[in-house]
Amino acid sequence: MQNVELVVERKLRPIFESIELGHYKKALQDVEKVLKKNPTIQCGRALKAWAFLRLGRDEESAALIKALEQETPTESTTLHVMTLCYKETDQLDKICQIFTSASKQLPGNEELLSQLFIAHMRVNDFKAQQTVAMQLYKLKPRNPFYFWAVTSVMLQALRGPDAKDQQKSSLLLSLAQRMVDKLIADNKIEASQEVQLYLQILQHQEKYQEMLTFLDGPVCTNLYPGAPHSIKIDLLKKLNKWADLNKLMKQLLTEDPDRWDYYQDYILSTIEMIKCKDETPETDHTVDMCHEFIAGIIESQPRKNRGPYLARLELARLMVKHKFDKEQQFGELTELLLDYFRMFGDKTCCANDLKLFLEYVEPAKRPGFAAQLMQECRINPVTLPSSKEHMQRHICSLQIARFCGAHAALSEEHLSALYTALSLHYEHGYNTFGQGLLPTDMGPSDPYALLAVNIMYDRAWKLQRSEPLVEALCLLNHLLSNSINNFHGKLLNLQLYHRLGLVEAAHRAYESLDIKHIQLDSLGYLHCSHLCNGGFPALAKQIFDQTLHFFINDTNSVEFLKTSYNFGSFSKLIEFLDFRDRLSNSLHFTLISVEALLLEMVCFSGTLAQNLAAYRLMRIKPQEDRIKWDEMSDNRDLTIFVHWDPVVDYSKVLPPEGSDSSVKNNDNYAVVLESKTVEQLREECQKDSFSQEHELLQLRSGLLRLVSSFIELFTKGGDDEYQTAQDLSRHWEELFVTVRAKNRQPACERFLVNLLPSRLHSVLAMPYEAVFRDLASFLLALWKGEKHDQIRSGAERCVKHVNDLFELIAGSIKTYNSSGDLLWNRKKVHDTVNACVEIAALVLFVMTVCFDKYSQAPAPQPTRKTKKKDSEQNNHEPAVVLMTEKNRLQLVVDVLRALKTNLVDCEAVLSSWELPLLSDSLAGALEQMSLGAKSESAVRLKLMDTHLGEIKELKKLLKDKLKLINKSI
Repeated sequence: MQNVELVVERKLRPIFESIELGHYKKALQDVEKVLKKNPTIQCGRALKAWAFLRLGRDEESAALIKALEQETPTESTTLHVMTLCYKETDQLDKICQIFTSASKQLPGNEELLSQLFIAHMRVNDFKAQQTVAMQLYKLKPRNPFYFWAVTSVMLQALRGPDAKDQQKSSLLLSLAQRMVDKLIADNKIEASQEVQLYLQILQHQEKYQEMLTFLDGPVCTNLYPGAPHSIKIDLLKKLNKWADLNKLMKQLLTEDPDRWDYYQDYILSTIEMIKCKDETPETDHTVDMCHEFIAGIIESQPRKNRGPYLARLELARLMVKHKFDKEQQFGELTELLLDYFRMFGDKTCCANDLKLFLEYVEPAKRPGFAAQLMQECRINPVTLPSSKEHMQRHICSLQIARFCGAHAALSEEHLSALYTALSLHYEHGYNTFGQGLLPTDMGPSDPYALLAVNIMYDRAWKLQRSEPLVEALCLLNHLLSNSINNFHGKLLNLQLYHRLGLVEAAHRAYESLDIKHIQLDSLGYLHCSHLCNGGFPALAKQIFDQTLHFFINDTNSVEFLKTSYNFGSFSKLIEFLDFRDRLSNSLHFTLISVEALLLEMVCFSGTLAQNLAAYRLMRIKPQEDRIKWDEMSDNRDLTIFVHWDPVVDYSKVLPPEGSDSSVKNNDNYAVVLESKTVEQLREECQKDSFSQEHELLQLRSGLLRLVSSFIELFTKGGDDEYQTAQDLSRHWEELFVTVRAKNRQPACERFLVNLLPSRLHSVLAMPYEAVFRDLASFLLALWKGEKHDQIRSGAERCVKHVNDLFELIAGSIKTYNSSGDLLWNRKKVHDTVNACVEIAALVLFVMTVCFDKYSQAPAPQPTRKTKKKDSEQNNHEPAVVLMTEKNRLQLVVDVLRALKTNLVDCEAVLSSWELPLLSDSLAGALEQMSLGAKSESAVRLKLMDTHLGEIKELKKLLKDKLKLINKSI
């Protein structure tokens, strides 16, 4: 018997491998051969179910799995294959059921109980985890199993059903602490991870003093000698033990004098001791003592370290922030910053360091400081940097000058001159200091070009013209040909192309960034959201699939939790759980999921039967709102851009350019403004942008569910479907009322380095609301068939909306063609055309479904009478006559004919969409800049390919829609 099982196992192993390699049909054939000889073998039937599942034969797979469930298998291979099937069908609770049944059949089996614990872990059933872990501990009393139980209790308190109940949560955390206390008392703690878990439990209870005592105790000292200093530092801060913190930081800084984070805590402890008048011996409890300590480190260090110099700036900053008397301060903050520039100006990090502290210098004083930096560089219009270090000082001073508003008051002519100078500095730096670098290195003079691009965008904004943007794109193309891995240049390239509505060119820039894995969530917003209605469905599908594939595959992140339990890394469990929640509730992921489904509907072609089959595969359930709106997570990384734009409106601080000295000396221009820090502005910007994207998701999700409800209504035709469509129609109207009431403003486009305006404003500006509101009204009345006049007027409104959509396309293109600067105005017409095409495509899909319903042979319609409330009152009431299906069909055909007529005419309208050409004067300017014809031709080619490619894609889409209509009417 055992030999037979071994033979069968050898035959089944290649089948398992075939399925994993994607050879599903071969695997199915092989497993059927095995089952002919051994029809009762459970693992073979499980493999057959898995093969069916991979082939898309879900019902046959489900039948086999159901039969296996009733047999309560206990063999590990069978259970493993069934687990894989449940994972792929997202039935994780069934895994718990089969392992529960198996463990009852074989009580005391450690492997089955361990798998049952992991199964409960997958569904976050922490209570069941605790029960199984204790069963394992009783079976084999080992520390890992015991701490599985402890961790499960802690997770019940933090993430279980009772997590929001403060009392129950506290009781559970106390229980977890007592469980570990018992092991500590018995001297059974064995590993550093167990110590970390205990510290974590104490931290969640805010028992900071106990944590500190335990941290300094023998158990922690022996088992966790490498505990990070940061744990003790945080505890001392939370316990307000500033004197102890001060002593500890002085000790740590003596050992490692270049730790910037240590200096911050050291200075903080001094400031707090001053506040509470604590004069503990052996502490630095005055600013003089603190300054003396920092100065001592500066004097004693053998080489220049930035840490103590930054600490001196931090001390000065905090003294300004806490309004110390000027007599106590160690000079002006600007003087200290100037000294720092003299010391470290040749380092690439210097400008970012100065920027941290410049935010605490009065805005009116910043331009003067920037001028001092420029003087320190000793570079004038006729001199060039003599060394790489000299060049870096010049770059640093230019970046700080922009941050201080030096470019804000420049006229268009001066901006152009500055751009020319920066471009020449870039060329000189590249030819002199940028040769022989590795391909992965950024050129030392690249920041010149990046600043020049920002300057040219400023000039374009002032002129409201596109020529400066094209010059900037040419410079970027030249830069990226020299420094192929300069991602700052690639990001600016992407931004510029999107601002001009050139989606395909932007896509090439996005591809060059080589964004992968978690970056698809944190950086995908730079491109994905602008692909929706971008005129290139194939590109959009490719990027959406790539993004969604990452998120869908990330369901396997639950295996990280399994690994943490297996290796005892309990302190990482919370991090993994938080990470998984952030990904599953990612706003970007949810929005792209919705957009991908809408795009699929827009691109439907072929027969209606094929379209409906594809629609069914989407598994949309309009009656369910599966989005957790209150748990949406904003995972975007806004720090990816390095920018030097001013955070203050310097038009209120600086006099206009060209003003005489009397105006410049006017006190009205020396206004001290309360500016916000860069971090505060970024947080405000991100918060407002997140709110707008959240509302955009609400509108797009509402549109998807509304359109799906129409399809369900006219394919299934039940009262439940009618109620769903009616509810979603009402919800659609309420959504727009709510969103418009908030009066959101688009992101400012004053500077190049900023978030692009949300598509929310495009959706609100386009006729989405009116078209689908009236379409819903028409379809609901049509399905009922009672109010004939309402149905006819609804059809007329739909026809009018269809005509208006294509008139809007024609009008937008006509206005664009007559504008003076085609490229500058292209973004607006690009958005309008693609939005109208999307609306028309969705309406067309719905109407073809309606046509299919009513084009069947109409049956005689019965007369339906109204219910009698009172026999005497209803004797004279007329019966309600339903509209015949033939008449309903005619109204649907009227809408489809309007669509057909306009789709035919739209091809000529799209052909009239003129290509934005570059002027000859621009080519001459580029030649003078030594950029050559290569960069200009590359940009010209991208522009031409994108424009013509978009028209081609839109025409193809419209032709597919015409074929779909022709198959219906």
